[in-house]
Amino acid sequence: MLFDTGSGSSGNPYAKLYDEEAGVLYPGQSNMDASVRNGFLRKVYGVLSVQLLATLAVSTLFMFTNLRDGIVASPGLQIVLGIAPLILLCPLYAYRNQHPTNLVLLGIWTLGIAVSVGMACTVYSAVVVLEALVLTAAVTTSLTLYTFHANRQGQDMGFLGPMLFSALLMLCLWGFIQIFVPIGPAWHTAYALGGAFVFSGYIIYDTNEMIRRYDVDEWVWAVVNLYLDIINLFLRLLEILQALKGRD
Repeated sequence: MLFDTGSGSSGNPYAKLYDEEAGVLYPGQSNMDASVRNGFLRKVYGVLSVQLLATLAVSTLFMFTNLRDGIVASPGLQIVLGIAPLILLCPLYAYRNQHPTNLVLLGIWTLGIAVSVGMACTVYSAVVVLEALVLTAAVTTSLTLYTFHANRQGQDMGFLGPMLFSALLMLCLWGFIQIFVPIGPAWHTAYALGGAFVFSGYIIYDTNEMIRRYDVDEWVWAVVNLYLDIINLFLRLLEILQALKGRD
């Protein structure tokens, strides 16, 4: 899986962390009551937590049961499960502000991604999956805390957007070429490392956009972006750790 939706006072405008007159918590963010913005952030991270827990549960089922065998035995089902999440992104974006349709679509889409992740996890040992899970949690938490701190200091990470998008396009092109021209293990590891760096950057960028620019009604798309960033980082770390294990 490799896809992303990739999205004061006078004098010194960052002299105060909280502008009482503007009612904003972070310098440079849209003019919005701080309590509303904080509620938006809690909602995004609450839904994101449910998504990640659901993905963990589905992946665990795939690793310790025979669910994978049934899917592998049906090529047609594999194709459907592979393209369904991509197709569902279209109606999910179109109905992202319409409750409860957005919740239903988000749930179905998350389940589709979770099944794909579960299938991928079965290729690796439980130790490698656990290591990748811990690393992903540590990296995601660290980058999220850093981004919140940077925004409190008035730093806008929006400049990362064009660079990350260009890097993502190159990764997609590289992945497409690999379909027809297989590369060696070293290049495959380099590809995984590049992907890990790109999606780490996207965690910073999408968190920054959520803090500064997303409207409170856009919580579904904020959740989708962060979820994809974390899942893709996890998958790339799986590949890197597996490559390192192979060298031992």
